Amino acid sequence: MDDIEAIKQLKARYCRTMDTKDWDAMRRVFTDDVVIDTTGSGGTVITGADAFMAFLLDTLGDRVTVHHCHTPEITVTSPSTATGVWAMEDHVQWAEGRELTGYGHYHETYEKSGGTWRIKTSTLTRLRMDITEPAAT
Repeated sequence: MDDIEAIKQLKARYCRTMDTKDWDAMRRVFTDDVVIDTTGSGGTVITGADAFMAFLLDTLGDRVTVHHCHTPEITVTSPSTATGVWAMEDHVQWAEGRELTGYGHYHETYEKSGGTWRIKTSTLTRLRMDITEPAAT
């Protein structure tokens, strides 16, 4: 399998493991020293895969999520590094009925080690966020 296809499958695995809450498999998507930057969508910068996994469990562990990533622009920059930009759409639903649908892009770098590609950095930028509050009863 070529490197670009492997990176596409990596990102697909990210979306699937996030939405199915397969946290062990999701942890393997990232380098140990991954840097996740969500400041462009109202979040923070988190350094380290274990810290990011703890953040995900706390913020999304009990929520229904749907993540779609498409139209990748991937550039292999060396035998062990690559960059990518992905258009994305995500949907988050809280137990009380509040919902968020977001649209934007992931800007990422990837690192290949031991024949396996992993996400090294990921910056989420948002173009739009639609928030729906639950209907009053």
